[in-house]
Amino acid sequence: MADTVRLTVAQATVRFLAAQYSERDGVRQKLFAGCFGIFGHGNVAGLGQALLQAELEEPDALRYVLGRNEQAMVHTAVAYARTQDRLRTWAVSSSVGPGATNMVTGAALATINRLPVLLLPADTFADRSASPLLQELELPGAGDVTVNDCFRPVSKYFDRVWRPEQLPAALLSAMRVLTDPVETGAVTVCFPQDVQAQAHDWPVEFFAERTWHVARPVPERSAVDRAAEAIRSARRPLVVAGGGVHYSGAVEALAAFCEATGIPVGQSQAGKGTLAWDHPQCLGAIGSTGTTAANAIAADADVVVGIGTRYSDFTTASRTAFAHPDVRFVNVNVAPIDAVKHSGVSVVADARETLEALTAALEGHAVDASYVERYRTLDAEWAATVDAAYHPASPNAGADGLLTQSEVLGMVNDLSDPRDVVVCAAGSMPGDLHKLWQTRDPKGYHVEYGYSCMGYEVAGGLGVALGAPDRDVFVLVGDGSYLMMATELVTAVQEGLKVIVVLVQNHGFASIGALSESLGSQRFGTSYRYRTSSGRLDGGHLPVDLAANAESLGVPVRRVRSAEEFAAAITAAKADPHASVVHVETDPRVGAPDSRSWWDVPVSETSTLASTQSARATYDVNKARQRPFLAPAEKH
Repeated sequence: MADTVRLTVAQATVRFLAAQYSERDGVRQKLFAGCFGIFGHGNVAGLGQALLQAELEEPDALRYVLGRNEQAMVHTAVAYARTQDRLRTWAVSSSVGPGATNMVTGAALATINRLPVLLLPADTFADRSASPLLQELELPGAGDVTVNDCFRPVSKYFDRVWRPEQLPAALLSAMRVLTDPVETGAVTVCFPQDVQAQAHDWPVEFFAERTWHVARPVPERSAVDRAAEAIRSARRPLVVAGGGVHYSGAVEALAAFCEATGIPVGQSQAGKGTLAWDHPQCLGAIGSTGTTAANAIAADADVVVGIGTRYSDFTTASRTAFAHPDVRFVNVNVAPIDAVKHSGVSVVADARETLEALTAALEGHAVDASYVERYRTLDAEWAATVDAAYHPASPNAGADGLLTQSEVLGMVNDLSDPRDVVVCAAGSMPGDLHKLWQTRDPKGYHVEYGYSCMGYEVAGGLGVALGAPDRDVFVLVGDGSYLMMATELVTAVQEGLKVIVVLVQNHGFASIGALSESLGSQRFGTSYRYRTSSGRLDGGHLPVDLAANAESLGVPVRRVRSAEEFAAAITAAKADPHASVVHVETDPRVGAPDSRSWWDVPVSETSTLASTQSARATYDVNKARQRPFLAPAEKH
């Protein structure tokens, strides 16, 4: 028939994905930059064959990139989507069984961070002709459950294509969710391996170019009026800027709003960079890993204006940051689940549209000059604290002449260009970066802290490099996270992607070690040490050579110890057009300046250890400060 084309399900999927576009504000781009994949018996003859055929016949249709770890491929795709403000992403293909379930962690990360990624895991045979298959889960009580059902709770949309006829509905639903600013996250479409290879006559219109318009929901006039009224009534208002400000492209609107009203801004991890660090209204990080300036202002704020934030426990310091007895909230968010938090005035709408409307509604209104003077004084005091941490009077301020982590961050901050990007995810560095890093460009800060997933760093750095090839990307990673997923350095070499990995060796889990000590657990199980005759892991440090490991993966490594050597290595790495690693050992017991804040991690209620008993007493004091924020919602 002239109006159909005969293709396998896999071939049809590749052709369909290549024809999808997203559009916002009149700017149109391909939705999928390509497809990551690792092939096994579940997808090598299906999607693998289809990607090969497309590469040979239509080289620009859907780029294929070979990854080294399925979880890491998802991280790379997610980092790319974040860099592209959720308007573009990648598909990720895996084989059946362990290849598929390796992606579950990445799916959870994508959904928690509300970032789009399309997962195409292979599945068992639809016709069950050869069951039980290699790597197939068999349950005595259900014949239609496979390991891929693990994706259901961590996906925003889940489907399984049992028959070719189901493909159009599945893929169209997948595109709907991927391009929805409220519902986006991981989208999983499972492909039984026999179905992938089945041929079908497809309507040609299925492969026509489709443009998915990314909406900007406009706020209701009455909601804007209620929000403006609450803000006008405040003596000490504070904005909490989250990732939604970035994804909405609202950084300029936020600056205009704050400059017009004088209201200061605290930033969540995802909201870092919404204002430059030296903007007059920017107090930097807020919450458990915040600045003392932002947290002091938060403690006295009578109205908190949350814009594009989901109010995670780190942002609210486990609901202790906002301590004013009559504090009220104004929540601007495209997602109703976030807009209704803390029983405040809810504005369910796009951040940019709402900020522009609020700026107009508040014309002529500004906070008192005394309030401005107070928050600027506090901000200047914190800036001096950061400078002292970055540039101690005696360099190499750690034990035995080692650098401290704050010194390392300070040198990278100083030596990087304003448009360079810092990438991190887990360990002690995300918290230190949140409070210390002086972000100069809205895209200059990329820390994954919704899931804080160890192993994200190198893979995420590749996604940023793919999404922003005109910027240098600094991946800051500790030895614990590096050991979990360093293999994507091989992919960086393969694809010619420049990432500068700053590998901090501190012989264990520095972040959890410090947390363990504060909770009375004496850093138990957090150091990489030999087991001794006592039966405990309390011997000398293990002789792990991470620099040699990185070299074995094909990247040049610069080993440094002193501040002078580190600065020279960073300068050389920036001049090098290829991926490289700077390896430095730091003193994990010298922490960053204190945020004077709290994070709720329960301590054993009873213990024979004095250290735990003391930590529990401190915990009880902080727990008493926690608030439910369950005041009656604002009347409409």
